[in-house]
Amino acid sequence: MNENMTHWKVTLAAFFSALGTVLGWKGIMALVWVAVMALDYLTGSAAALKSGRWSSAVAREGLWHKGGTIAVVAVAASADGVMGVICANIPGFTWPELILPLVLAWYILTETGSILENAAAMGAHIPPWLMKLLKAGLQAVNDAGEDAAGEKSE
Repeated sequence: MNENMTHWKVTLAAFFSALGTVLGWKGIMALVWVAVMALDYLTGSAAALKSGRWSSAVAREGLWHKGGTIAVVAVAASADGVMGVICANIPGFTWPELILPLVLAWYILTETGSILENAAAMGAHIPPWLMKLLKAGLQAVNDAGEDAAGEKSE
């Protein structure tokens, strides 16, 4: 039993290490975002089914919302990519390439909060401090974005 567990742990570690090497940390963030987006949709549907209020119109609206977030992430990735190319080829330009990571972090934390709300609607007990920590993380991401945009929050 212990050998099997060790084998699976080594296999998973190798897989995620290879994935991180191929995709980089931004790619890993993107995969996490896709995973939490899917989990949010599934838990939202499950919570609606539990309450007897599942509606295809509401589900479709949720999918449109997810499609919009995909567009926002594509814009963030494009902006970082274009500015990275400019900075690599025109002396004197610098770009921190922070748009995509900040947008992904914001969406991951937002989706995670929604997942917790859905879980609570399904009857799960949520530690009260967990939502507070997610809100603090979201505020830190917002502050970082405002600072990067030159807008100091007070």
